[in-house]
Amino acid sequence: MRKSQVALQPEFNPVRSDVAFMFPGQGSQAVGMLARASSAFPCIKVTFTEASDVLGIDLWAMAQEGDAETLAMTANTQPLILAASTALYRAWELAGGVRPSIVAGHSLGEFSALVAADSLQFADAIQLVRLRGQAMQEAVPLGHGAMAAVLGLDDETINSVCADIADGDDSQVLAVNFNSPGQVVIAGHTAPVEAASSALKAAGAKRVMPLPVSAPFHTPLMGHAAMVLSDALGSTPLAHPSVPVVSNVTGQPLDDALVISEALVEQVVSPVQWTRCISTMRASGCQHFVECGPGKVLAGLMRRIDRDASAHCIEEPDKLLATLETLDLDHS
Repeated sequence: MRKSQVALQPEFNPVRSDVAFMFPGQGSQAVGMLARASSAFPCIKVTFTEASDVLGIDLWAMAQEGDAETLAMTANTQPLILAASTALYRAWELAGGVRPSIVAGHSLGEFSALVAADSLQFADAIQLVRLRGQAMQEAVPLGHGAMAAVLGLDDETINSVCADIADGDDSQVLAVNFNSPGQVVIAGHTAPVEAASSALKAAGAKRVMPLPVSAPFHTPLMGHAAMVLSDALGSTPLAHPSVPVVSNVTGQPLDDALVISEALVEQVVSPVQWTRCISTMRASGCQHFVECGPGKVLAGLMRRIDRDASAHCIEEPDKLLATLETLDLDHS
């Protein structure tokens, strides 16, 4: 049996070739997140304190006492989720959990993955995502952009419908999140997104749901935000990661610091190829996928992408300890 939560001490953490870690992006935040975990693992609050000191903002108070609208502001969401994901990864390591052989993060989560892979220092990452969030929030005037989730339609049809409706730089709509088979997000200018939503329903989509976001993420409309991030990355040290980090842009593993920096910039204006990311990690030999962050969005997507792999969430302390036991038993 594992040690109790109170007695957990750092241990040597071997790499497991069949374990992958997934780090969530925006949309996984919730008021009160990690409250129970913080009682079991002191490193949770310590990590939030580190992040708060860097930004001069009490992120833990915001996470526990702020309202949903405050947490959903992009400039707040991004450092909050990065802090939460890093805190849980530290808790996992302190509990004696194995290190993954490969990691990936959904959009913002790619920064969490880079911290876990020792490519990006946590303090630097917190500053970068706060800046990234502010720049993305400011890139398009409020009301000029929109996003919508499309369920139950194939990628080819969605791409074709969006291409038919898009009409130049001032009328953009395209697929931006390939989350799983039958779940794709479109984004762009408000009117084309609304037109595409109607056309996609007519084409057979089960549902098309507008998303409560303030900007059309992962589109060329985020060009200004990409430039801001590029400038900041130019003065931020990145190391070669200790394990491969799968890129959202290509769905392929990266292990070079310069290429990673370039991919982070390109990611801001490019679609998230999440289904490809999971397929790449599966092809590398991974059987167990651990979602490290608030919520269980990625575990849900994992089950839609590949039901033969196992998906685990570790936000709650009992789930974290149960996942430790499961991986131990599987490896025994």
